Amino acid sequence: MTESEATVQCWLVERSSFGDERMVTLVYATTDGERQLTKQLSTNLLMRTAVTAAKDVEPERLTPVEEPETRERYATEAQRMADTHDPDDEV
Repeated sequence: MTESEATVQCWLVERSSFGDERMVTLVYATTDGERQLTKQLSTNLLMRTAVTAAKDVEPERLTPVEEPETRERYATEAQRMADTHDPDDEV
């Protein structure tokens, strides 16, 4: 995980759709799986927005990952993304 004074690097760990697939949820997490950022986008907005492998996020925007199983899954996926992608790769 790369941290600066202002941001924490988070990696895309989950993408899911709901509501007849009109909304997409993206979850970015730290490589330790401890913190996450959840974004919900309409499919129309998603078509005009690049989804990148990682995002630099202000720490106050992150929320804790409560469930141990989810934390472990996010840590595994975030590390896999970090190992196989550059942060600005579109995924």
